[in-house]
Amino acid sequence: MNGGFLSQAVVYLAAAVLAVPIAKRLGLGSVLGYLLAGIAIGPYALRLVGAEGHDVMHFAEFGVVMMLFLVGLELRPSVLWTMRGPILGLGGGQVVVTTVVVMGIAMAFGVHLRPALVIGMIASSSSTAIVLQSLGEKGLLKTEGGKASFAVLLFQDISVIPMLALMPLLAVGEVSSIDAHGASSRPAWQSAFLILGAVTLIFVAGRYLLQPIFRFLAASRLREVLTAAALLLVLSTAWLMEAVGLSPALGTFLAGVLLAESEYRHQLEADVEPFKGLFLGVFFIAVGASLDFSLVFAEPVKIALATVAIVIVKGVVIFALGRVSKISRPGTFVFAFSLAQVGEFAFVLLSFAQQVGVLEGALPASIVAVVALSMLITPLLFIVLERVVMPRLAPAAEAREADEIEGDEAPVVMAGFGRFGQIAGRILRQNGVPVTVLDVDPEIIDVIRRLGSKVYYGDASRIDLLHAAGCARARLFLIAVDDAEKALEIANTVKTHFPNLEIIARANDRVGYYKLRNAGVKMVIRETFGSALEMGELALHNLGFGAHFAHRAARLFKRHDEASAAKLATIWGSMDQTAFFSEVRQAMDQTEVLMKAEVSRNGAPDEGWDNESLRDDIEAMTKGAAE
Repeated sequence: MNGGFLSQAVVYLAAAVLAVPIAKRLGLGSVLGYLLAGIAIGPYALRLVGAEGHDVMHFAEFGVVMMLFLVGLELRPSVLWTMRGPILGLGGGQVVVTTVVVMGIAMAFGVHLRPALVIGMIASSSSTAIVLQSLGEKGLLKTEGGKASFAVLLFQDISVIPMLALMPLLAVGEVSSIDAHGASSRPAWQSAFLILGAVTLIFVAGRYLLQPIFRFLAASRLREVLTAAALLLVLSTAWLMEAVGLSPALGTFLAGVLLAESEYRHQLEADVEPFKGLFLGVFFIAVGASLDFSLVFAEPVKIALATVAIVIVKGVVIFALGRVSKISRPGTFVFAFSLAQVGEFAFVLLSFAQQVGVLEGALPASIVAVVALSMLITPLLFIVLERVVMPRLAPAAEAREADEIEGDEAPVVMAGFGRFGQIAGRILRQNGVPVTVLDVDPEIIDVIRRLGSKVYYGDASRIDLLHAAGCARARLFLIAVDDAEKALEIANTVKTHFPNLEIIARANDRVGYYKLRNAGVKMVIRETFGSALEMGELALHNLGFGAHFAHRAARLFKRHDEASAAKLATIWGSMDQTAFFSEVRQAMDQTEVLMKAEVSRNGAPDEGWDNESLRDDIEAMTKGAAE
């Protein structure tokens, strides 16, 4: 399909709008949706884009540039120093070992030393864009495996600097590099000197110039000026790094790190984030559209085997590093599956290697196909991890035998001792009430035991463990687990086998509340309800309402909302969504009417009193009398 900028923009945006929601609905994730959209509109499917897809790739690489700028903003030097162990240990180990192993394999197939080294360096990179977005979507970024993956990605991104600096040294004689004006020939030592100079310039400017400049611009109080300045910073840094033959993304990453301590960090994030998301989506579409299926179809077995081999080799290397680093088995699988692909920096390294003449002939085209296919199957690896691997690991984690419970006379049994259960448990124990606690997270159990509390490993939905915990003689059962379905399963088990045991259960949201109420649990605590009430009460007080009035308003709201929720629980699931939400709106309106009626009956807000206002009046009168 031929056309100008507008027609191409319509094609790319329409592909994203149509493909991504469908992919997410099917559980494939947005990244795979973008890649499939690119394949669909590419020259080997609908042919809506052709050779200009390569130009779009260069344009869309600004998504990667901006993403790494935002990653850099999150990396305050203090955080980097704290993470120096995982970054240098896991990251350095992964890059070095993968490079050496892949280089050895390439040489075994007849590739010369220097090209083989370049192939190894290319293979050592992983896709920061795909991995971070996929881990975030799956909720795995804060897990042990997610944190390890993030540390390795950081080292990979930083390691591209010496890799690019090494490229000219691997070439023979004069090397060709691309500057802002086109191709120019310069000696290898000169290229290395310019690269170091550009990095030094970014460091000095970021350290001494950027903060005063942004402080001056902020004084104008014009948000669009700060947005323009943020984009100018990103684009000018990218231009400088490209001018000396380095990756633009690495330059902006360094700029982000240098601005991480700035008071304008959050403003910069807010300004750049929308552009990053759009460009990144276009980047993935361009990757899909630029995949050379003619080469794949010409040598399908060779390309497929190479793709599978690189994913397996990287996966095995990373898995081994994870086990050596004593990462848990589930975390190690997340670690290995996340980083098994080759990343977007491979295109940068490959392009530079071609420019300096290290890689020649048909080899670069084959590498591009393998890299693109490895990125393409990464979302599929996450699906396998989530639906096949992790469920099989869960029983292995629970295969640990339940702890032997010492005594079963505690009046309270609690299931779950995370951030929610620990507070309730400490209140009880500090008031002399013994509690028998069951949890299935070995890490939490080890930490709590080190703090001197008794927590037993065991699944609270097992009848034998409930008997061992003393549920037949206990007076109260607390359900504090953060898994809504597990909480409901435990509640049903306790209600069935210990019908006289009172239950207080934690609910994550309204739906969890309705399910537990319908299961016969009379006392259900919505986990964020109390803190939200406290915030509303504090907000009223800070707006000038008396403390007594604010407290009474919060208590009134609590009473009416709890009565409304209990009533809605009885009809939840018995009618269609339209009718149910109509009942919800009526209940909300009724609560508001009752609240206003009680306010008018008990006095206006300014008639409320509090000890602070009385104390202020007394201090004012005392001061006046003294004068």
